[in-house]
Amino acid sequence: MKKRVLSLLVDNTSGVLSRVAGLFSRRGYNIDSLTVGETADPRYSRMTVVVNGDEMILDQITKQLAKLVDVVDIKRLEDGESVTRELVLVKIRVDKENRQDVVSITNIFRANIIDVGVDSLIIELTGTQSKIEAFINLLEEYEILELARTGMTGLSRGAEDVRYL
Repeated sequence: MKKRVLSLLVDNTSGVLSRVAGLFSRRGYNIDSLTVGETADPRYSRMTVVVNGDEMILDQITKQLAKLVDVVDIKRLEDGESVTRELVLVKIRVDKENRQDVVSITNIFRANIIDVGVDSLIIELTGTQSKIEAFINLLEEYEILELARTGMTGLSRGAEDVRYL
């Protein structure tokens, strides 16, 4: 199984997300991560879709996405040729004895403590998926009360393959 990260430029109209997600569900494919946001041009949105499968399935997914009327452009975000990031918010139960340990781990990962409660901290971390996973693994010895991840988003490096509309 291979992971493929696709960056889709789509029309910013209602129902586009449903049509893209429907393409996957109709064919029995799973979406590992999906992020969507408006671009600098409000007529378009960028979707970053992460999927897993063998080469034949991944090529089929890409071809099917290209057939959708709302899809303007598709790019594969390859390792080394793109920049990808994910955001995670983690709420951890802390007491006086372990608060400093959690703060130390947060500092090592260059994360931010964005909320402090009497018995909890909320930490924000942005980074690659492997950095996020390593951070969460270190926090497993503490009680994670809540966790929210945005999913991967990214852009290709350089200006050569930018699509001007």
